[in-house]
Amino acid sequence: MEPITIKTIIKAPVEKVWNVFTNPMHIVKWNSPSPDWHTTKADNDLQHGGRFLSRMEAKDGSFGFDFAGTYDQIDVNRLIKYTIDDNRKVSVEFEQNDDQTIVTQSFDPEQTNPLEMQRDGWQSILDNFRNYVEDLAVLERIHYEIQIDVDPITVHKTMLDEENYRVWTAPFSPTSRYEGTWEKGTKLLFLGDSDGERGGMVSMVEENIPGELVSLRHVGLVHGDLEITEGPHVQGWAGAHEIYTFADIGGKTKLGIDVDVNREFKDHFDQSWPIALAKLKELSENRS
Repeated sequence: MEPITIKTIIKAPVEKVWNVFTNPMHIVKWNSPSPDWHTTKADNDLQHGGRFLSRMEAKDGSFGFDFAGTYDQIDVNRLIKYTIDDNRKVSVEFEQNDDQTIVTQSFDPEQTNPLEMQRDGWQSILDNFRNYVEDLAVLERIHYEIQIDVDPITVHKTMLDEENYRVWTAPFSPTSRYEGTWEKGTKLLFLGDSDGERGGMVSMVEENIPGELVSLRHVGLVHGDLEITEGPHVQGWAGAHEIYTFADIGGKTKLGIDVDVNREFKDHFDQSWPIALAKLKELSENRS
């Protein structure tokens, strides 16, 4: 029986599409053909001979099954081939086309259900994947705040001090640091190392009023020695803001942070910001 082929076009760079397709953290959120199904568990050993498993269940608990198999070929950002445990073959191709990615999936049909039903089911999952990837780029503004028992000027100085900055932002990246100055109108690089390579964000200081306000606008990415400020890798989030407000409450500081973030990083921010702010509070109060 001939393989069935389905396709979708996603408004995102191929590296991002690949990551969302293969990362278990994302798989459990997009891998379902309809709202009454979900994936409750995903494991993925993404290498030749590696195993994968997605546990798919009806939300009413009436039925569930393991979709599992073994990888036959991995060509990063280009091709995945695998064999399902019932010996059917599947291939997934990723093709960058300007600021979009074309995903083409071919699979051997099974013998039980009609071909059209199988095509529709797999296409629904692929469409759900496309919608999920594109929704990740939608920015929302989230707010965090903390009371620090010293005056706003002390908090401001502590926050921007180069050595203190490395300490209180470590929850985001153990090698977190910045290069540049905090003067209004200047460029700042916010950096952290990953696998020995420098990476981070290119930002502009829109405002810096001691003890009152710091406003940043993120405009690009740092990748090694490159600063990328245009193209598909920054499209959708360039222009995002990070704003710090300092309110004097009887000699103490109510520090508020408003951050534009997409869905891909929201969970990470929700986990990391409270820890970072607690560390900033400790540093500021010990400095006074």
